[in-house]
Amino acid sequence: MHVHTVAFVVGITSQVKPKYYFILRMKNFLTTARYCDLSPIKADPSPHEQSQNTGILTTFEIRNQCPYAVWAAAVPGGGQGLDRGQSWTIDVNAGTKGARIWARTNCNFDGAGRGRCETGDCNGLLQCQAYGQPPNTLAEYALNQFNNLDFFDISLVDGFNVPMDFSPVSGNCRGIRCAADINGQCPNPLRAPGGCNNPCTVFKTDEYCCNSGNCGPTDYSRFFQQGCPDAYSYPKDDQTSTFTCPGGTNYRVTFCP
Repeated sequence: MHVHTVAFVVGITSQVKPKYYFILRMKNFLTTARYCDLSPIKADPSPHEQSQNTGILTTFEIRNQCPYAVWAAAVPGGGQGLDRGQSWTIDVNAGTKGARIWARTNCNFDGAGRGRCETGDCNGLLQCQAYGQPPNTLAEYALNQFNNLDFFDISLVDGFNVPMDFSPVSGNCRGIRCAADINGQCPNPLRAPGGCNNPCTVFKTDEYCCNSGNCGPTDYSRFFQQGCPDAYSYPKDDQTSTFTCPGGTNYRVTFCP
């Protein structure tokens, strides 16, 4: 992760506003790296990836309101099966970045926590240690970054499996939501068991994956954007899809809000 991150940072032009420095690195590089079929990227818990205030924790309540069971996943955090109406709470260190929360569906695990999920599977483990497999709706965040702000977003860059709300429960800032019937309206070429793929997963071309760093909206990204205007619809969708709250804010992620 570190080698790739340095290579990308060197490539950033001086015109990029500092406000978007981290998000550009996280979205347009780390997401692209996944599409280049590199090994799964993990949120880095090492000391140099954390802030000086490692004693400060941010709380995330993860709630399932879907009419079916989901297996919540978080990196960092692990995983937890949730029936309808159940919640799972995780505490995350200040300074954490490159972090994700998502839902897995149609899972079956044995007593040792090994099995498989139809969507969002993370190497067959109940306790996720790496990001999940598309399609999966993502809540992404980085804590206590530029100006001590938290950066957060809902991303469809890995496709869609479950509607989601990602909202602060403290602080004076707005939440975001993606609750459209993406699966039901998914274009035929993007349809997948249990979800709707992003076009990069299906076609693997630069037009959709932004491997060169030069790409724009497509008909497929407009489909996602129309249904979920708050969410990332393609890798370079930064300025309309990244949101901030003051550092120290706590959050709730709700599946099927």
